[in-house]
Amino acid sequence: MPADTHVEVRDLRLAYGTKEVIHGISFDIRRNEIFGVIGPAQSAKTSLLRCLNRTIEFSPEARVSGSIHVDGEDVRQVKDLYGLRRKIGMVAPLPVGLPISIYDNVAFAPRCAGLTRKGDLDDLVEQCLRQAALWDEVKDRLNSLGTKLSGGQQQRLTIARALSHQPEILCLDEFSIAIDPVTTMRIEDVLKELRKDMTIILVTNLTQQARRLTDRTMFLWNGEIIELDRNAVIFGDQPGDKRTYDYVMGIFG
Repeated sequence: MPADTHVEVRDLRLAYGTKEVIHGISFDIRRNEIFGVIGPAQSAKTSLLRCLNRTIEFSPEARVSGSIHVDGEDVRQVKDLYGLRRKIGMVAPLPVGLPISIYDNVAFAPRCAGLTRKGDLDDLVEQCLRQAALWDEVKDRLNSLGTKLSGGQQQRLTIARALSHQPEILCLDEFSIAIDPVTTMRIEDVLKELRKDMTIILVTNLTQQARRLTDRTMFLWNGEIIELDRNAVIFGDQPGDKRTYDYVMGIFG
């Protein structure tokens, strides 16, 4: 594995029962890049993310083969699943705030991991809320319910909660699907800053978002990689596959 490779996927296959939805794909993700995954609905983009941190195992009918290595370690052989899921954070499409305070939303996972000293928790909560561009809006009401925040604030709280694990990799699955354009741009600015500290995998149906935010983009269609390249190629006038051009230009999808 090259030194700058953070994630290495080889011949990954995923089936739900007898239906295969990912068909032997292979690709690498570089350390500290924002890696985009685009494609029409039902292309297995979310399922791919779930394979990375093994939350796919919550679906008992799922069958996975092939290999996924993170820092050279095969995630399918990892015994400490909780440790793996702390290492690979996940942000879902719709914000789901826990029905507890803003503070406890962020502190919940660190407490479960054994961090109990209040001063350390205070520092971590502030750090994560600042990283998620939410601190200034909530610092005076940390004891308020997280579920009382606006949709955009709840999505940023979800990001802060994912960051509380101090992940090496942050996966975002359609994070902007339920929030306004202004909040979307704020979160995009946050992600550009976070890339200094972690690798980011962004699944999005918004091709313009991938164009402006990611370093490289993979076009996934029906569980197959149609094309993976630098954005200058994927979103340029002559990508390697005409289907890429047609999808990016909105001709289908």
